[in-house]
Amino acid sequence: MTNQLKKISIVLSIAAITGCMRDAQVASKNLSKAADMFEIQRRTVFYNGITGEFMLTMEGRCSIKDQNRQLEVTCKTGPNLFKKHFLGLSDNVTYFSEQIESQNVSVYHNRIIWKPQSILPNIDINGSMTDLQQTMTK
Repeated sequence: MTNQLKKISIVLSIAAITGCMRDAQVASKNLSKAADMFEIQRRTVFYNGITGEFMLTMEGRCSIKDQNRQLEVTCKTGPNLFKKHFLGLSDNVTYFSEQIESQNVSVYHNRIIWKPQSILPNIDINGSMTDLQQTMTK
């Protein structure tokens, strides 16, 4: 198979996979990716269905991950500042989240985020040079 034929084959395969998606599906996926990149303002409210009380409200650029009975919310609070919250859900406690502002996303193209800098790990070393020297000389 020639190089040109391979390229056409790849493009047609991708088109077949993504071409069957409706506009709302593409927009929804792109909005979720934007939220995971902390580009979307959200308001998340925790509500007790028995008492009718609002228990907690969180606003900001937050990414939400529903882990069945636990909600993980990661919020960006500054240029390099983040907070992560773990909130338990129960039969009477639920949540709802709303997007506060509109976001411009494509309904024609799936957004792909590739961060090459995330391939290399950030390594923390816990120990002293003395400990390392003692370990090496044993």
